[in-house]
Amino acid sequence: MVDLPVLVDATSLPPNRGGVARYIVGLLRGLAEDGVAVGVVVKPDDLSWLRSVAPSHRYAVAPAAVARRPVRLLWEQVGLPLLALRARARVLHCPHYTFPLAAGRRSVVTLHDATFFSDPDAHGALKRRFFRLWTRLARRHARATVTPSAATAAEIARFVPHTAVPNVVAHLGVDPAVFHEPTSEAVRSFAAEHDLDTGEGWVAFLGTVEPRKQVAALVAAHAELPDAPPLVVSGGLGWDPTARDLLERAGNRPGARLRHLGFLPNDHLAAFLGGATVVAYPSTGEGFGLPVLEAMACGAAVLTTRRLAIPEVGGDAVAYVEPTADAIAAGLAGLLADPALRSALATDGRQRAQTFTWRACARVHEEVYAA
Repeated sequence: MVDLPVLVDATSLPPNRGGVARYIVGLLRGLAEDGVAVGVVVKPDDLSWLRSVAPSHRYAVAPAAVARRPVRLLWEQVGLPLLALRARARVLHCPHYTFPLAAGRRSVVTLHDATFFSDPDAHGALKRRFFRLWTRLARRHARATVTPSAATAAEIARFVPHTAVPNVVAHLGVDPAVFHEPTSEAVRSFAAEHDLDTGEGWVAFLGTVEPRKQVAALVAAHAELPDAPPLVVSGGLGWDPTARDLLERAGNRPGARLRHLGFLPNDHLAAFLGGATVVAYPSTGEGFGLPVLEAMACGAAVLTTRRLAIPEVGGDAVAYVEPTADAIAAGLAGLLADPALRSALATDGRQRAQTFTWRACARVHEEVYAA
């Protein structure tokens, strides 16, 4: 095991351990697979979990108060650089936009998304201003930035031009222990637990419900198809008031045509995605499109959009539509009526998903750390 003088700040792990947590955990596991150990700083509540999933790294614990976001952002500016000095870290990896300004030239910063610039209406005003600011600061003052796709790198270069800071593309990976083709028994068990009919099937959506995911358009499209299987949504209710209202009113009633399951445990996701007749993800813009990759890895026929980074992930192994209700309805109807096409997409998707690994992602990061 090679020990790199790198400290990864994992204090941005969200309480539900979704989102950026998948990137941080995937990267740490990929580094370990490649025989590399780094230092990792975590919130106290995350230590035992993160150490259990990525045990080969060196862990340090941040003050308990960093569980509150304002305190974490303040500690990041003062406490994190001091911790990096004590740990003799040559590189500080900040995996979620923000970084200590005093340690900018030692900081590698991950910028996941450019839609704060390209699709501002998809985000609240405060969030939009915050992430635009930190993207600009990272592109001008960091040692290097990392983006998950060439599309995102191009968008960032368009909105924050003329900087000498390197911007490196590192495609994300997929965890085959979580996202894999489920067995028939696993699908039957999941369906029974959630009062779904494996004969009828379901249309699945997985992700946070936010405006750019176009969940309201998906619900409207599904409503145009009375013979379609039920639409089953899993994920947090974010900041799209229209979609939130639709899902809260629908609830999770067995037999209903629209259901919101909320968060599902990781060990249910393969059956949810791989057991679906179609996985629909009609997003208007993604920094990478991890839900598309995860659905492909589970052997799902995926319906998505040809926007920003998604074609980099899906290639020819998914079906594409425009993110409007009418187009989504037509795309869904076509896939639901064509089992042969769904089977071909499922096969192609599984094969393509195997080319996206966390070890490959980690190797790009190793090169950035060493530069």
